[in-house]
Amino acid sequence: MIQQIDRVRKTRQYVLDKIRPLSTEQWNLVPHGFNNNIVWNFAHMIAAQQGICYLRAGETMQIEESFYHLYKPGTKPTQFVGPEEIQVIKSLFFTTLDSLETDLKQSAFAGYQPWTTRYGVEIHNIQETLHFLLYHEGLHAGIITAMKNIVSH
Repeated sequence: MIQQIDRVRKTRQYVLDKIRPLSTEQWNLVPHGFNNNIVWNFAHMIAAQQGICYLRAGETMQIEESFYHLYKPGTKPTQFVGPEEIQVIKSLFFTTLDSLETDLKQSAFAGYQPWTTRYGVEIHNIQETLHFLLYHEGLHAGIITAMKNIVSH
């Protein structure tokens, strides 16, 4: 399972490296044809990971509940996110994975509740969740890359 966390970490680092030169305004711009922006996608990846790993297991999330509610599935950007908050999101992008890795080593997810994703995939335990997390991260990495290409031209 730790190997899967490393894959998520590498995907996140790749995406962050791709958009590093963008301005705060570009992070917040909703490109034509999209209903969200780069900063929302970054924060959503964090919120979704916390929801499917921690909430589904009855564990306490490693992020503020208000952060989760701003970026959970089904939400859209509601406000301009300034450079300080972007720095917080960039930090959470990796510290939440570090916490997840520690908690996995301590078997913190024994109470995991089965669920079905919106794609019809049944998830029964934390191992299956990590497989789905890789898919979800890749999906949003692609969206962020597409957005970067639009907002940087």
